[in-house]
Amino acid sequence: MELGRLGAPFGIKGWIHVESYTDPPAGLLEYREWALRLANGERLTRRVEQGRPQGAALVAQLEGVADREAAAKFTGAVIEVERAALPDPGEREYYRADLVGCRVSNLEGADLGTVSHFIDAPRGAVMVTRTPGGREHWVLAAPAHLRRVDLAARAIVVDWPAELE
Repeated sequence: MELGRLGAPFGIKGWIHVESYTDPPAGLLEYREWALRLANGERLTRRVEQGRPQGAALVAQLEGVADREAAAKFTGAVIEVERAALPDPGEREYYRADLVGCRVSNLEGADLGTVSHFIDAPRGAVMVTRTPGGREHWVLAAPAHLRRVDLAARAIVVDWPAELE
């Protein structure tokens, strides 16, 4: 599961900026081993030697990365963690990756398409669905709008109009 992305080097001793997708952001540092997907598609695993909050973000030093030049090679890498390593979500909580690909309909039975991806907006996460014709619906992914989620059936029912004016 994708939990973050590596940014530019931080300092000269091999540290690197980290963008965390976890809540709270520092929760990403609890996973001591990261699978990294580099921009060229290469995959490798690195142990997190050290990490800490730095301003509004995080910085970390990875195993075997001792200087700025070595850290720069990881810029843009996606941080992934094995799904089995993640805690089970609580009641009425879901991992976004588990919802991607689910069919979405509203309370009136209108088909809103399939969950394509999520966007973080100022008022919360937005679930983007696409119909086979390419039409998108943007649905606030909040408990008030997610009425029923059936992961086994890959189906979601939302309290959301099919047409917004």
